[in-house]
Amino acid sequence: MTERLSMPPAVTVHGLAGATAALAAAGPAGVLLLSAPGAGGFAGAAWFLAMVRAAAGRHAGVPHQAAIDCADAAGTALAALGEGARLIVLDGACPAFGAVAAAAEQAGARVLPARPPALDLATLDLGRRDDLAKLRAWLAMEAPQPPAKPRAP
Repeated sequence: MTERLSMPPAVTVHGLAGATAALAAAGPAGVLLLSAPGAGGFAGAAWFLAMVRAAAGRHAGVPHQAAIDCADAAGTALAALGEGARLIVLDGACPAFGAVAAAAEQAGARVLPARPPALDLATLDLGRRDDLAKLRAWLAMEAPQPPAKPRAP
């Protein structure tokens, strides 16, 4: 049985400005800062996690999580665990998904088999009030959750 994970609304961030804006706009549910697709392989987990720490330092106390997307690269996902990532996206079709998930569990981390629904900040101009309003509206809604499995009678 797959555990149901509760996560705050996700935004795809591409740099410090976006991560900072997302944290500034986050409501009480917080925000999931999600890397660009495959960023674990081209930007690296160390860079992403340092960027999240820097943004969080500007908005202390704002609840947040960080997820690094490793596409279908098990080695990249394992490297991200070694860098301290606690939430990783790894394509569920990756042949080594189970092994990476087991390693993550040992490290106190989680692996998601797919990217959660997210607002990509690359599609917004955060200098515009309308786009900031879109970000706030996205973060104010309850994060989409997978449907609960019906209980047996």
